[in-house]
Amino acid sequence: MLAGSSIAALLTSTLLTALVRRWAVLRGTLDVPNSRSSHATATPRGGGLAIVLAASVALGMLALAGAIGAPLLWVLIGGGGVVALVGFADDRRPIAAGARLVVHLGAAVWAVFWLGGLPAIAVNQHVVQLGWTGDLLAVLATVWVLNLFNFMDGIDGIAASEAVFVTSAALLPLTLCGVSGEVSAASLTVGAACLGFLPWNWPPAKIFMGDVGSGYLGYVIAAMVLAAVQHSPVIAWIWLILGGVFFVDATATLIRRVLRGERVYLAHRTHAYQWLARRWGSHRRVTFAVMLVNVVWLLPCALLATLRPGYAALTALTALVPLVAVAIVAGAGRGERHGPEPS
Repeated sequence: MLAGSSIAALLTSTLLTALVRRWAVLRGTLDVPNSRSSHATATPRGGGLAIVLAASVALGMLALAGAIGAPLLWVLIGGGGVVALVGFADDRRPIAAGARLVVHLGAAVWAVFWLGGLPAIAVNQHVVQLGWTGDLLAVLATVWVLNLFNFMDGIDGIAASEAVFVTSAALLPLTLCGVSGEVSAASLTVGAACLGFLPWNWPPAKIFMGDVGSGYLGYVIAAMVLAAVQHSPVIAWIWLILGGVFFVDATATLIRRVLRGERVYLAHRTHAYQWLARRWGSHRRVTFAVMLVNVVWLLPCALLATLRPGYAALTALTALVPLVAVAIVAGAGRGERHGPEPS
C-alpha cells in the first residue's frame, strides 16, 4: 500500500503540475521579474498546488488503509490545507504579513493540539523534560519552519529538491530510532509528491512552487517532526541536521536583517544561496551545491547522530557550525543589490 500511494503521489503530482501550469498561463498568473526577483523571464507560479493535492490524496489513501492515524492525518490535511489555501491566495494577491502570521500560528497550535509539543529533548547523555515550554517551542518552531521554506524558495529547484532530500533521508533514522511507521509513510508520500513536481521546477524552471507549496511543505515537515519526537527525543536533532542548509541560511539572513533594522517581512534576495546564484551566474549550480552538501555532509552527520544518540546534540552543532561560516562568507543577510538574477 505504501509503495502504491507513493507512486500515485508522484504520478499525480507530475500530471497536476502540467495542468496547473497551463491554467496559470491562461489566467495570466505569472511571476513577472522586478528589482527583487531571482529570475529574468515571466514564469507561471502556484505549481505547489499540485504537490498539495497529490500528497493529500495519497495521504488519504494511507489513512483508509490504516497506515496513518487520525491525528497525523488531521494535521497534514487540515492544517496543511489551511496553510496552502492562504499561500494560494497570497500567490494571486498579496495578503498582509500580520494576517498570514495569524493563520500560521493557528495552524501550528492545531498541530501541537493533535500531536503534542516537544515532550523531551536529548542533550548529550541527558533527556530534558520540557513540559509546557515544549508546547510553546513547538508552536514557534513550526511557524519558523513553515516560513523558512518560503524564504528559501528563491531559485529554481532548491525548495523541491530540499524537500525530497529531507523526507527521504529521514526514513533510515526514523526506522533505526523505532519511530512509528506512520511518520515514515507520510514522509515518503510527501517526498514522492515533491519528486513529481521537481522536473517542472528544475532550472530553468517552467513553473514556480509559490507560497501555496513552500508554506505547505514547511508546515507538514514540521508536523512530521512533532509526530516523531513523541517516540524519540533524539529525532529533533536528526531533522535539524538534515535541514541544516535551510535552517542556517534562513536564520543567519533573518538575524542580520533584524540587526540592520530592516522590515523582515518584505521581499528581498539576500540569502546566501541568492548571492551565490548571482556570483556563479547559475541557479542550477547552486541547487546542485546544496544537494551535494546534503548528501556528502549532512546525511552522514544525521546517521552518526542516529547511531550515537548520546552525542546527537554535539553532532548537530558540529554539522551546522561550518554551514554558518559558509553562509556568512557567501553573504547571508548582506545589504541588498538590485537587478535580476541569472536563470
